Amino acid sequence: MDLSTNYLGLKLRTPLVPSASPLSEEIDTIKTMEDAGASAVVLHSLFEEQLRQDSAELDHHLEHGTYSFPEALTYFPEPESFRLGPEEYLEHIAKAKKAVRIPVVASLNGSSAGGWTGYAKAIQQAGADALELNIYYIPTDMNLSSAQIEQNYLDILKGVKSVVTIPVAVKLSPFFTNFANMARQLDQAGANGLVLFNRFYQPDIDLESLEVKPNILLSTPMALRVPLRWIALLYGRIRPSLAATSGIHRATDVLKALMAGADIAMLCSALIRHGPRQLGVVERDLVAWMEEHEYQSIAQLKGSLSQKNCADPSAFERAQYMKAISQYTAVP
Repeated sequence: MDLSTNYLGLKLRTPLVPSASPLSEEIDTIKTMEDAGASAVVLHSLFEEQLRQDSAELDHHLEHGTYSFPEALTYFPEPESFRLGPEEYLEHIAKAKKAVRIPVVASLNGSSAGGWTGYAKAIQQAGADALELNIYYIPTDMNLSSAQIEQNYLDILKGVKSVVTIPVAVKLSPFFTNFANMARQLDQAGANGLVLFNRFYQPDIDLESLEVKPNILLSTPMALRVPLRWIALLYGRIRPSLAATSGIHRATDVLKALMAGADIAMLCSALIRHGPRQLGVVERDLVAWMEEHEYQSIAQLKGSLSQKNCADPSAFERAQYMKAISQYTAVP
């Protein structure tokens, strides 16, 4: 059974990859995920706010008291000449690379162009095999047009690509006026992969304290439906690798993602719920299904039920909406 696949130009043993999460904060847990069957790992995200905070703190300490004595102004170079950013994250990349044999993908989470580019270069120098840009952006400015929002994504990608040679994937949400067009623009801007989709944090209201509180909900297999549709629509139409994330819990979820056209299936909530060794369970069930249905490789599965290859291409578009509604039977 050949479970190998290619993602971002990297040959992976299987399509099972843990996505960015707190699970990768400890080297021992990364090793456990490798032992359980992970073919690569995406490290937990470094946030744009962390880079800004470090920069502000360094600027403060460099400038504090410098105007007390004129000669003090010559003690330090200008702040912009310093390499700023959490050094611990770079060290973590280097340690992970030494500890495991699988590819290590770093993750940057932010919403604006700026300090990302310099730090992306440092991530490459630390040994990361690839970089995932998790662009988490919720526009609230009513004067901001959709074209400006899209350009921000493209500027971030182009800025990072200009300073690194490792593959760069973009993780984003489906909330665009025309996601197919956005995918094509990211392809033309040099994206090596698209990770579909980011699950936005949704705040909740505590009715007892009357406060808005953070509330992270783990995904269920139902969350796979949106990435499944868009991966099936994009397969064979753009060059970047396609990663399915959100809603991958079981081998059946992995199979659906692969048949839609995904190169890999990323797991997070399932590993948080059941532990890293759930990877082994999913791989075992994946092999069992493929043997039962006489598949010999992942390549045979990939894209077989994408819009490009399925018997009814309209199944992924509006034509099937009325049919689905008409077939629904309410529970009495």
